[in-house]
Amino acid sequence: MKFIKYTRYTGDDFGISAEDLIRALSDYFLRSGFEQQHLDFSEMGEKSIEELQDAIQQALESGQLFDDQHLEEMMDKLRQMSPEEMQQMVGRLTEKLADENYVTIGEPGTRDPSSGGAASGGVGSDRSEKSMRFDLTGKGVDFLGYKTLKDLLGSLGKASLGSHDTREMATGVETSGSTKPYEFGDTLNLDISETLSRAIRRNGLKMPMDLEYSDLMVRQSEYQSSCATVLMLDCSHSMILYGEDRFTPAKRVALALAHLTRTQYPGDSLNLVLFHDSAEEVPLGELARVQVGPFYTNTRQGLIVAQRILKRQRKDMRQIIMITDGKPSALTLDDGRIYKNPFGLDPLVISRTLEEVHKCKRQGILINTFMLARDYSLVQFVRKITEICRGKAYFTTPHTLGQFLLMDYMNHKTKMVH
Repeated sequence: MKFIKYTRYTGDDFGISAEDLIRALSDYFLRSGFEQQHLDFSEMGEKSIEELQDAIQQALESGQLFDDQHLEEMMDKLRQMSPEEMQQMVGRLTEKLADENYVTIGEPGTRDPSSGGAASGGVGSDRSEKSMRFDLTGKGVDFLGYKTLKDLLGSLGKASLGSHDTREMATGVETSGSTKPYEFGDTLNLDISETLSRAIRRNGLKMPMDLEYSDLMVRQSEYQSSCATVLMLDCSHSMILYGEDRFTPAKRVALALAHLTRTQYPGDSLNLVLFHDSAEEVPLGELARVQVGPFYTNTRQGLIVAQRILKRQRKDMRQIIMITDGKPSALTLDDGRIYKNPFGLDPLVISRTLEEVHKCKRQGILINTFMLARDYSLVQFVRKITEICRGKAYFTTPHTLGQFLLMDYMNHKTKMVH
């Protein structure tokens, strides 16, 4: 069994915890390719240990790992360090991330199935650090989701979250409703006082007390509906163009929504679909590795994959949340070829895409769209989607996307049921 000794301060690492490191490096872990806008989509994944250590050193030298009270003292100590001492400290902090299972380290192409597809290995091996790669573990991704969710809810002013409430009543453990006579199949959450009162009124107060089936009263709780959600995330090249990184905030919101679903709404399901020249489902644990690259937007294929996922779900409600900044510009033909036209609203692309929107409507799937741009053709297309599916369309920015999306998700079920 592995034991970890926790200390607040040591001379070797200045008392910096692994959580502090993950928090400070969150932008680095979630980078979308904005710094390298010619990155190919097939290169979405592996980062070298050398890059990670450079990011840790930059975080140290910027002072963001230290509180205000000890900032000057720690910065003086850093300035007095030799390059060799700095490198040793950065190496220890890298090992701390690996020891506490926030990252896994290994050679390029090696994956450890037990870590959710991450690489395996260690910093202390004989292999060259330049050839070593690292990846976030499930624990690391979950921490980033928790951090993002906490930041977003703090800006919303929400202190706590519960499950999606509706006005329907059902028997359950939570006793927020009135009582009712027990019926076969109800959760036996007895209202003891009312049950005894009915027995006494019927037969008087005597011992032993004679209880009959008709005396049983159970408390009701608010019916909490379940929802299956597919998050469709546009990762076409435009998400990092025009001087603005739109993809990293979208990734943050996806991680926060995944953490919210897992911790607060365990009855819900959340799946992720990336759409670009084509579309595919991606495990949420792999989201941190995704970077943009393809130049076109195949919205229709994304809707096809999303419908395929939702057909597997047996939930009260099913919905698609689409985050995009561009109009549809690609279409997968019946023979597998991809038809592309980035200019204007191509009639073939739009008509085939709206066919899938109509299919969603017939299946009772709601589509809510979050637009990160106000291009005229995009607005016209999204307006047509909302008319068909009676969903919602939000004009957002990378700064307000999380607030709009989380509030819509948390308030959504009551409006959908009724």
